[in-house]
Amino acid sequence: MKRVKVGVVGCGNISQIYFTNLKKYPEIDLVAAADIDLDRAKQRAEEFGLEKAYTVEQLMADPEIEIVVNLTIPKAHASVCLQALEAGKHVYVEKPLAVTREEGKKVLELAAAKGLRVASAPETFLGGGIQTCRKLIDDGAIGTPVSITGFMLGGGPEGWHPDPEFFYEAGGGPMFDMGPYYLTAYVTLLGPIRRVTGSAVISYPERTITSEKKNGKVITVETPTHIAGVLDFHSGAVGTLITSFDTKAGTSLPNIEVHGSEGSILVPDPNTFGGPVKLRKLGSDEWQEIELTHGHTDNNRGIGVADMARAIVEGRTHRANGAMAFHVLEAMHGFHDASKGGKHYVMESTCERPAPMPVLESEPTV
Repeated sequence: MKRVKVGVVGCGNISQIYFTNLKKYPEIDLVAAADIDLDRAKQRAEEFGLEKAYTVEQLMADPEIEIVVNLTIPKAHASVCLQALEAGKHVYVEKPLAVTREEGKKVLELAAAKGLRVASAPETFLGGGIQTCRKLIDDGAIGTPVSITGFMLGGGPEGWHPDPEFFYEAGGGPMFDMGPYYLTAYVTLLGPIRRVTGSAVISYPERTITSEKKNGKVITVETPTHIAGVLDFHSGAVGTLITSFDTKAGTSLPNIEVHGSEGSILVPDPNTFGGPVKLRKLGSDEWQEIELTHGHTDNNRGIGVADMARAIVEGRTHRANGAMAFHVLEAMHGFHDASKGGKHYVMESTCERPAPMPVLESEPTV
């Protein structure tokens, strides 16, 4: 199979796992690293044996590169994506697709006009955990799905992240940071969303960083840090999702559960690729752990890039596609809009459930 040449923009905290994995996928030829800090790009290039360390502009001008992997901070996602598309390159972007719906639309419209592809994290839904849950639902293991519940509850990233300020800026918060994992899993399992409603609040107007690099610095919070949402799916199922940076003492709630007419599924953390997956059938008092039917259960960040590269060669739709990423972005804004306006937000976008991954028979593939 033809290997697609890839360059990475953004050599910060998340980039190391991407560089590590992108070097492994047979669909990809990783050729360049770029950053606004050229020294940081040079460091990553040397670390991973790449010949090309670029400024952002230099990478965009390189005609060899076919896919740009955009790992910049959220408020730069749209501008870097637009640069890449204008340069004639496909783009894969870390979540969320963009900070605003307007920016997200511009990215998709430019890609469509130029005949290029947009893909977006999260790609964890391609892992064995959620894919096994998808197969259980599609095989009728729980009958007709009627509801889904999800909880992402934590105390905030200021205690561990070296540069946590952006989590509390516009485009941050627990919904825009972690909501994409949950909502992408929801759409994968149950299909597109019809409308949402919710309540959103800033519980603590200021946060103090306690991680080592910036210990003691005070952050002014600009975005809601506790969001409780309700979703109506086109399928008729109803969902709930709570995301919070305000749960300081911890939680015992599950990540995701899907309930149907004939049983329930305990879905693993959507920020991971593996299990465990548990099934409880109607009439049973016990949860049964299910053997995973799909591969890619380690930290496979970058698999969405590999799937897009293979899809380009094969002429099919890639799974972590821009339409689904925009649908998730709109839903996240919808929760906030509903809270401000005191009424349901009706979704304007829709998307298809992404194609399932191949069942694990020998070695995992995309």
